[in-house]
Amino acid sequence: MSTNQLIIFDTTLRDGEQSPGASMTRNEKLRIAKALEKMKVDVIEAGFAIASPDDFEAVKAIAEAVTESTVCSLARALDKDIDRAAEALKNARSARIHTFIATSPIHMQYKLQMKPDQVVEQAVRAVKRARQYTDNVEFSCEDAGRSEIDFLCRIIEAAIDAGAGTINIPDTVGYAIPEQFGHTIKTLLERIPNAHKAIFSVHCHNDLGLAVANSLSAVANGARQVECTINGLGERAGNAALEEIVMAVRTRQDLFGLTSAIDTTQIVPASRLVSTITGFPVQPNKAIVGANAFAHESGIHQDGVIKHRETYEIMRAQDVGWHNNSLVLGKHSGRNAFRTRLAELGHTFESETQLNEAFARFKELADKKHEIFDEDLHALVTDSLISSDNEKFKLVCMSVCSETGVTPLSKVTLSVDGAEVAAEAEGSGPVDATYKAIEQVVNSGANLKLYSVNAITSGTDSQGEVTVRLESGGRIVNGLGSDTDIVIASAKAYINGLNLLQNTRGKQHPQSDV
Repeated sequence: MSTNQLIIFDTTLRDGEQSPGASMTRNEKLRIAKALEKMKVDVIEAGFAIASPDDFEAVKAIAEAVTESTVCSLARALDKDIDRAAEALKNARSARIHTFIATSPIHMQYKLQMKPDQVVEQAVRAVKRARQYTDNVEFSCEDAGRSEIDFLCRIIEAAIDAGAGTINIPDTVGYAIPEQFGHTIKTLLERIPNAHKAIFSVHCHNDLGLAVANSLSAVANGARQVECTINGLGERAGNAALEEIVMAVRTRQDLFGLTSAIDTTQIVPASRLVSTITGFPVQPNKAIVGANAFAHESGIHQDGVIKHRETYEIMRAQDVGWHNNSLVLGKHSGRNAFRTRLAELGHTFESETQLNEAFARFKELADKKHEIFDEDLHALVTDSLISSDNEKFKLVCMSVCSETGVTPLSKVTLSVDGAEVAAEAEGSGPVDATYKAIEQVVNSGANLKLYSVNAITSGTDSQGEVTVRLESGGRIVNGLGSDTDIVIASAKAYINGLNLLQNTRGKQHPQSDV
């Protein structure tokens, strides 16, 4: 690899999924993986294979479906983890095993309860075992941001000698400051005798809002791989945002002198897809992918942009995938046009039945809404795939009465394992009444932790996209629903969440019980 190329390692499907409520189904992960492949991401971390049977199957499916990117699975420095990762990746065209162990004094003492010598020994054993399956092995020093530099030098040198081709320095708890973190990378590269035999990588968390800044400081000091996620999704405050890393390096060629393989025109479509699937909306003022990222309100700014775009814009909106909202399909569009446009947006169907169901939904939407935008199509596909999964609960019909001075009343009929059950309830509003009626049927006992409504496009006929976050027995899921009727969208989202609670299996956290 050229020393002037920056490797983009996307961990949306692994670390991003660890955001509370961001769990994804196998089909949803496949959709995102194909979008990342289309974007030309170098390495896709597909999951943590040993965490659960669902995670294993998702990693396996992505490894078999993706041919243009390297597919990676995380594994603790344990034989069983590494073997499981290798099994999931065995059919990949290009596979990587990513193994890790904690290296900070606080983690070694209290979490691992191991001496430094034992940690080095286990790291070496893990890398050697992974090398039995693939030449592409990455080793991470968990909590490197709070690790002692002498110990980092020692364990990294041993890991490289054992066969690790990539060394990752994570700021696991988001503790680092850019100048200090960059100095750490520079020191490691200078002090470790065999550092030239490996690519140094960074994985920064955003607890202090510095994940991107820390990553770029590391790149300026010799790191040649950045681990990041779409929209900065991830545990706690999230990870370094892929779109910000890529566009910073591209825009400031004068400072970095690096290139990446990323097709930047796919950034916005990927952002929208991840937001739709996870239910985590993108804030309007989010860099690169926020709705206001290329909007100009100030008259002075507007005047400058009209006269010469570069007076107030350092990037072209089209370069990251923004385009003017224009009509793409309507009620008279045919099935082939529908299929073609969805393929352009990165959506494919496993069967003609799925396509037909989605097309029928499209026709229903087109009868309600004259202009159908790409955002509508993304939501429509997600809604179709949600409905095509095996569901315990399905919405059959509902009616809501809401008028001034009268307590709202909702009547719902659900299909529960194929049998229809009806209920009605009053509430403080139509959505509250609807949720109470649904609970009369399902009696889930789930706690509603979040209710969020976003307009998919502009206009009073816009579809509303509703996200609900439900918690039950320590499990957290996001339910999604969309419709031009916001109350129906709310019911769909709640029912989707209930179905996810039924289907979600317990997952082992990748940083526990090492």
